[in-house]
Amino acid sequence: MTVERLLPDQDAEDLIELTRDIADKELARRVDEHERAETYPEGLFATLGAAGLLGLPYPEEYGGGAQPYEVYLQVVEELAARWAAVAVAVSVHTLACYTVFTYGTPEQREQWLPRMLAGELIGGYSLSEPQAGSDAGALSCRAERVPDGYRITGNKAWITHGGIADFYALFARTGAGSRGVSCFLAPGTADGLTFGKPEEKMGLHAVPTTSAHWDGVLLEPDRLIGEEGQGLQIAFSALDSGRLGIAACATGLAQAALDEAVAYAKERRTFGKRIIDHQGLGFLLADMAAAVDSARATYLDAARRRDAGLPYSRHASVAKLVATDAAMKVTTDAVQVFGGYGYTREFRVERYMREAKIMQIFEGTNQIQRLVISRDLAK
Repeated sequence: MTVERLLPDQDAEDLIELTRDIADKELARRVDEHERAETYPEGLFATLGAAGLLGLPYPEEYGGGAQPYEVYLQVVEELAARWAAVAVAVSVHTLACYTVFTYGTPEQREQWLPRMLAGELIGGYSLSEPQAGSDAGALSCRAERVPDGYRITGNKAWITHGGIADFYALFARTGAGSRGVSCFLAPGTADGLTFGKPEEKMGLHAVPTTSAHWDGVLLEPDRLIGEEGQGLQIAFSALDSGRLGIAACATGLAQAALDEAVAYAKERRTFGKRIIDHQGLGFLLADMAAAVDSARATYLDAARRRDAGLPYSRHASVAKLVATDAAMKVTTDAVQVFGGYGYTREFRVERYMREAKIMQIFEGTNQIQRLVISRDLAK
């Protein structure tokens, strides 16, 4: 099913049509092969970059698409409906670019953003550590100030595109306490930087997630983004936008599961009629559709607040919470609609259910989202 979207102008309509065309030709036809073989889709991100899909929410002066966030997120949703792992990687790349665009100097933006937004350089986001996931203030990876820059020592974890990305938004400790973390634009290859074996994940197999070990890696002074000690401010600001990206990914995944379930329910017959015509099944599909529509409306509301320059941190957490919980429920129900077939790898809904689970975990677990929301209510 093609989602009917309320878009701001004809340019946005054309962009969505372009995205659907690329997603159908380049993603949908390759996803099953790569997810089953757990192989990286070489050249795909260059294709997305050449089409202008990797820099959509950034200004044209840097090679971006100058699109509002509500349009960018709907592009991400369309990608996720075909291939969740790719859409997540696009969201992470956009998140990594955010640090440079929002907190970088004019010189840093001029030097790096055009190639990043064109997809010539693919980004990763390196905040988490083995013992510092939800508690970002517990980071221990260190950045020691030396005469010719900063020397990075420590371990990072759960890096999407780890070992493949050309640069990382890296967060490391330059001092004590919550104001002792700084942000760096780190190269993907450097003497002393090594990556662990890709994690053996439940889903999102085509894009690797790895750990990284920084063994005294030297970064030049201009690799510091923002001021020393501003790292957590940068990280949390970026995560507000990143959570909207994950909400869009989750919505696209849920939409794909709903579409597959509806199509199957129209074809499968029991007791002399289509299973969609049995009220019990029809109502289940109706609840799935309501969950998908609600998820989309929630992330679009937060995105429109962001576009209007209004506070949206709580709304981003609500969107991430609602959309990812919806994706988990909808994909689980899709497996139920397929019955025993849904439990086999012959049908995509089995993969959708596995992929939905991580959506409730990364970019801040849904328990953390509830913490953010409750603290905002208590103000």
